[in-house]
Amino acid sequence: MTLDLHGIIPPLVSPFTAAEEPDLGALRAEVRYHLDLGVHGLCVTGSTGDGQMLSAEDSVALAAAAVEETAGRVPVIAGIIRDSTKEVIRYGKAIAATGVDALQVTPVHYLFQPDEDTTVEYYRRIAGETGKPIVIYNVIPYALIPATTVARVLNEVPEVVGVKQSGGNIHQLADLLHMAPEGGAVLTAVDDLLYPSYLLGARGAISATLTVVPELCLAQWDAVRRGDHQAALDLHNKQLPVWRAIDGPNMTARIKVALALQGRDGGHSLSPLTPVSAAEREALRAALVAADVKLA
Repeated sequence: MTLDLHGIIPPLVSPFTAAEEPDLGALRAEVRYHLDLGVHGLCVTGSTGDGQMLSAEDSVALAAAAVEETAGRVPVIAGIIRDSTKEVIRYGKAIAATGVDALQVTPVHYLFQPDEDTTVEYYRRIAGETGKPIVIYNVIPYALIPATTVARVLNEVPEVVGVKQSGGNIHQLADLLHMAPEGGAVLTAVDDLLYPSYLLGARGAISATLTVVPELCLAQWDAVRRGDHQAALDLHNKQLPVWRAIDGPNMTARIKVALALQGRDGGHSLSPLTPVSAAEREALRAALVAADVKLA
């Protein structure tokens, strides 16, 4: 399977109503906002979208709304964060019917990590039974897939078209890029090191900072592509405090406040995420102001 994944691919929040139902109108508005800026793809129901908390029905509703609103302008990736092959496939088949372009799948992570052969077969089986291209979401700190295993999956399973290398570990990203797997795109999700990730050869990013300040991230991607490294570094120094302000416990709740400060509607958060404190809100505001982001 071929799918051109590159550039800035924001992972969208999942907006909810006060009754904890998907707010599809708010999601559609976010899709339009990012498309109008010129992003290269969109991701829904990942960790920035509280994917670990979503029912299959909610995941399908959010994915369907994103696909319909995007109308084929850019690829749409939908995340699945489950803890058994059976459950991933159940979600995957349902989400695939919405017309998403790919599924972003974490390894199983509670409580034990499968060995390398089992990991390869895990992704092979999911791809085969869902019929969709797969992006490995390598994010779980205590179940991080080694770079050698990721490279093997990319090279041995044609339906696996990329990896979102996260886990806060640029060393794993560096090892993976050094191996130069031919089977798919290596995308970064190391938010505080997006700029060096691109220099190492990452083909783009899927990470929370892209959702909060997409204009800065698009400008940085363009700067790297044209070789303007001073501009890219300046943008890194604007993005970094924003990431520091959203990173940490209840990150998706913080992200939604960061959107609200800009006049964007990320909706309510799901229980039991802790509400953002006044001090956290002020830190978010200060970081956005320092980054020259226009506030509402």
